[in-house]
Amino acid sequence: MATALYICRASGIACMKNIIEQYRKIVIQIATPYSTGTGFLLRDANVVVTNFHVIQDNREVVIEGALLPRQLAQVVFTDPKHDLAFLAVPLCPDAPLAVLGNERDAAVGDVIVAIGHPFGLKYSATQGIVSGRETLQADLPYIQHDAALNPGNSGGPLVNDEGEVVGVNTFIISEGESMGYSLPVRFLTESLNLWQQGGCKPGTRCGQCGTAVFEDTVEDGYCYNCGAPIELPTEAELYEPAGIARTIEAILGKCGHDVRLARRGPNVWEVRNGSASINISYYEPNGLIAGDAILCNLPETNIKPVYEFLLRQNFELEALSFSVRGKEIVLSLVIFDRYLTLDTGMKLFKNLFEKSDYYDNLLVEEFGAGWKEREA
Repeated sequence: MATALYICRASGIACMKNIIEQYRKIVIQIATPYSTGTGFLLRDANVVVTNFHVIQDNREVVIEGALLPRQLAQVVFTDPKHDLAFLAVPLCPDAPLAVLGNERDAAVGDVIVAIGHPFGLKYSATQGIVSGRETLQADLPYIQHDAALNPGNSGGPLVNDEGEVVGVNTFIISEGESMGYSLPVRFLTESLNLWQQGGCKPGTRCGQCGTAVFEDTVEDGYCYNCGAPIELPTEAELYEPAGIARTIEAILGKCGHDVRLARRGPNVWEVRNGSASINISYYEPNGLIAGDAILCNLPETNIKPVYEFLLRQNFELEALSFSVRGKEIVLSLVIFDRYLTLDTGMKLFKNLFEKSDYYDNLLVEEFGAGWKEREA
């Protein structure tokens, strides 16, 4: 049975820890061919809320969360003026119910927490205080606070110490120290109401007059109310890779992976083969293509035999090499783009995928290594 997110009237570290832990179930990772970001699930509306700039120029994006396995989600409503977007998701009856608060109740000095997936990390929360109310940026009021926001936090919830969403994390001032800005929740409530009143169809909110425009009311690409040009989510052009990115995606497709689900921002992909997770990056300025399979963690004890095994394998392996990064055991492939063709890439990456799934099992079963946690 689903429950509302924890509402805590008492202050203190324990209270905020409970709130952060419960939001883990509804804070969502978002990835497109152009960017990565954060969203949060509104169970009753069957949407994930995020920033418009996170999903801009996409009809569909990749989402993943504790209750939502990795999948494609359609963009169903956009509000470019307020930098908001809604993504359609399947029914999640077991998801906690996020409470949309009233940011007017927030005051300078109030404790808040910004939750998201900065730099592609799996769930992060930073606590701070409201340092400014109704701070104007681009003619819109924002909640100013000192909870750290980083790339990837965009679209995540700003939550007060009662567990209520009071804002949507939107941007930072690059030269400002610890200055984050979140859109007040009242604008989210307005857009959500407009979308629902329109029948929850694909649509957008006119940046000129604020009218919600849908496929059956748009007039040749213009708002029927004021005549301003608009673009519906369904009109975004489908992404088509070019150059080396196109070759890499062709290789991934021939290896049996859904390239749409693999995209993790510009020239970055992530695939899973068996129990192994493989990150592929193309560094265009120097022409380097790297495939890193994160296999498992070093064992807590008796580590020497593992290092000896990895060194022996490095001597025997062709085009692959083992390394240890912190506690992670990584199997890597490196190739320069001038040598990459569909045939050479198929051979090299297929070998990386197969060896990754083989070695992580071997290291865990024979050397006591620890499985990597797969959490959103």
